[in-house]
Order: sequence, then C-alpha cells, then structure tokens
Amino acid sequence: MSSPTARPYGPADKVGTRPALVYEVQKVMKFESELNPQFGEEVAQKAHGEKLFACIQCGTCSGTCPVSHYMDYAPRRIIQMVREGFEQEVLTSSTIWLCASCYQCTVDCPKQIKLTDIMYALKQIAIARHLYPKNFSVPIMAEEFFKQVAKNGRNSEGKLMIGIAWRTHFLNLLKYSRLGMKLFTTGRMGLVEQGIENKEQLRTLLRGVEKTS
Repeated sequence: MSSPTARPYGPADKVGTRPALVYEVQKVMKFESELNPQFGEEVAQKAHGEKLFACIQCGTCSGTCPVSHYMDYAPRRIIQMVREGFEQEVLTSSTIWLCASCYQCTVDCPKQIKLTDIMYALKQIAIARHLYPKNFSVPIMAEEFFKQVAKNGRNSEGKLMIGIAWRTHFLNLLKYSRLGMKLFTTGRMGLVEQGIENKEQLRTLLRGVEKTS
C-alpha cells in the first residue's frame, strides 16, 4: 500500500506550485478472515442506500477530486476497499477527513454515485467507534460541536475552540491567544454558553433521530 505524505513548502518551491509528495510504500498482508464482508452494506445503509456497489472503478472521482493528491487512499480506492471489507483501513485513513464536500465527484460520476454522502457516512462510523487519527482536529471538532448543540441547541465558539485545543494540542491556546482576544473584544467570539429556550423539544427531536438511524 502506498501512502502519500505532503511536505510543507520549502524555500526552493515556486510560488503557486503544489508541494512535492513523499510516498512511503508498505507491503501489508491481509487475510480474508480479517475482513468484514458486511461493511459495504453497513456503509450503503448509513449513506441512505447510496449505490456504492454500482461503482465501475473508472477512476473519474479520483481524477476530479481537488485534494486527492493529499489523501492516503484515492476516492476510487476507498470505494473498492469498503466493498471488499477493509473496515479498519478505511476508518483510520485520512481520506474521509480530507474530503472537501465539493460534490465534484458526484457531478462527474458516470454511475451518479454520491461519493460525498458515502464519505459522510464513513465519518459518522469512525467517530462513533473512535477510530480517527489521534489528535486529529477535524473529527474532534465535529464531536465537540455536536455535544454543544445537543446540550444547548446552539454552538458557543469560545468553548468549542477550548474543547478542541484541550483534546488536541493545548498549547495552541497560547499560540492563538492574541487572535482570540481580538475576536472576543470585537464581539465575534464569546466565552459564555448560549442556548435555546426549550431544550427539551430539541432532546425529543434528537431521540427520534437516533431511533430512526
């Protein structure tokens, strides 16, 4: 398996050019007994019946994706891995978190597969099973955001940023303290939790969603 890793821009890089990619190749042996044959069906159901089994592996999604060169597995490969049952590899990959949700792959797909919806389904499964990369801010932000909305009905930016920093790199609070102070003094970010009036209605709604999911 090849895992591309983008290095930062260096002094020798030309302005406007993409950073070079370093490929680390690892040979991995996977036995059929280690795969989850039901994984594809689970993802398809989570994505509201999206027809990922209709994929013809043409590679259009990988070619049209604006961030595929930063992914460890290209979108086309992710689809095939889901269908074959490579559950652990898919849920711990960076691909599902780097998806820009631009829907360009959906527009160009000859089989009209909504690949972005599949990526969202994979994110939900990964968050539920805590299988995302350690200290990775994207899924942690999603968790913290949902917790606040489920509790108060609204998001409080200040508490959200503190929660993300606490679970990733706490020293980032010091790094961005000057920017945070500017946002606070101009009224763009508050530190006090805000909420809706009738929170019980929200909880009833969320319980109903859980029952149908």
